[in-house]
Amino acid sequence: MIEPHTSTPTLGVARADGSHPPAPPRTAAGPARADLPVRPGTGRFLVLTGVFTCAACGLVYELELVAIASYLTGDSVTETSVVLSVMVFAMGVGSLAAKRLRRHAAAGFGAVEALLALVGGCSAMALYAVFAWGGAWAGGPRLFLVAFSLAIGLLIGAEVPLLMELIQRVRRQEAGGAVADLFAADYVGALVGGLAFPFLLLPLSGQLTGALLTGSVNAVAGAALVLGLFRRDVGRRVRWTLLVVNTVVLALLASAAALADDFERAARHAVYGGDVRVALRTDVQEVVLTGGPHRPLELFLDGRLRVSERDGRRYHEALVRPAMAGPHARVLVLGGGDGLALREVLEHPGVRRADVVEPDAGVVRLARTDPRLSALNGHAYRDPRVRVVTQDAFQWLRGARTAYDVVVADLPDPGITAGTKLYSQEFYGLVRGVLADGGRLVVHAGPVVPRPRVFWTVEATVRAAGLRTRPYRVDGRDPGSAAGAGRAPRDWGFVLASGTAPRLGLDPRAPRPRHLTPASLRADARAAERLRLPGLAASTLVHPRYTG
Repeated sequence: MIEPHTSTPTLGVARADGSHPPAPPRTAAGPARADLPVRPGTGRFLVLTGVFTCAACGLVYELELVAIASYLTGDSVTETSVVLSVMVFAMGVGSLAAKRLRRHAAAGFGAVEALLALVGGCSAMALYAVFAWGGAWAGGPRLFLVAFSLAIGLLIGAEVPLLMELIQRVRRQEAGGAVADLFAADYVGALVGGLAFPFLLLPLSGQLTGALLTGSVNAVAGAALVLGLFRRDVGRRVRWTLLVVNTVVLALLASAAALADDFERAARHAVYGGDVRVALRTDVQEVVLTGGPHRPLELFLDGRLRVSERDGRRYHEALVRPAMAGPHARVLVLGGGDGLALREVLEHPGVRRADVVEPDAGVVRLARTDPRLSALNGHAYRDPRVRVVTQDAFQWLRGARTAYDVVVADLPDPGITAGTKLYSQEFYGLVRGVLADGGRLVVHAGPVVPRPRVFWTVEATVRAAGLRTRPYRVDGRDPGSAAGAGRAPRDWGFVLASGTAPRLGLDPRAPRPRHLTPASLRADARAAERLRLPGLAASTLVHPRYTG
């Protein structure tokens, strides 16, 4: 497209008195050219660099919201859907709203970036604060998740029309070419941000500091573009206002980063109590071990109570002992890195080999080295019969060649979305492939009374894999558990399965369990059968049927 020649003086050329001529008014032909301190080619490169940086920061905010929301609620699919859908919708609304700012594109972009840096940078800390101190408020974290997704999406959406306006002010070009350049820089920035989040920010800075650092980069990039490249496009008062606002934003983000460790300790105290023994972030999850002189030991994985000294033996006896009533020379424990299920296995005479497949080496290391946890699991990992494999159970089973007499699936609740593949028909088909003739599988299938559909879906899925089942339940976690109070299940549900009809009993040669008898097991099985939900379909990898 050929532009008509005009007699407008060249922009950026100083008058004799050293001042610059005013920018020509915007016309129907397009935006006026900006009075740049650099050549148009350099200016265009700087704008596209700003697009790249802002896109990288925007994607980090998005991934940060998904990551921390999944940690707080345990439902990664739902939280990802909420964040993505709300944010994309808000981006469209933000783009429409930003049309009103196009006449003041430079000042508007500077204001948008300063606000985005503050909101996006503080989002992770704010969500964690709501989770820690507002836990009793049902739905609080998710409401704030929606609010932050909406706010960040609005601001990210407003960037696009403003940046389009700025790049056209640098050098007029055909609209399709400008859009292609803008989106290319945007998508490459999103790629870099998406890779930097899991491989750089999370391992080096963590979720809270990583978000604050991203906000600082966002603020600096926006301020540099406006106050550096387009400083002659905005008035003196606007320049000073943007300078002060961005200085305040950077000061707030820096202060929050300096206090992040203290904030995290205070939030952890609010969630877990004051006697946290160990708190670490492994490659798989956050691991917190609590327990003091007058408080039972408790192990939390990603914020969920996994083991309690108060009632851990009752749970693990109910999980392991019925499956060991038969041949048990070779035993496989899937999950159970804390070692408590392994303790129950090793108490049975005749066990010659016990393999543990646990994805988190950090949990196994803690179970070996922490004095109280190691004492609780009976120092099971010192036993020479034990072998540990640090690998995802599903992937490990695909290459397993050993036949086992007993398989103990001590895995997280099936209602946790990230673990639904470990409760799928395909998974149980793989387990069936490693069972010896007459071998038995026992599955922790979640609570029966509050979530009967989930429990009976597990049972239907095991049956769909070609195994015969015997479901049973036992009374659940002691509500006196300090950090688990209010979240404790009313009961625990289990499914015993085999190629033939499994018998529900106990091994008479093993030490007598503290909480189980053959009579109580039969009563537990009858109690579970009274709650049966018939006609449920099996859960598969491509059609998971569990709900949290």
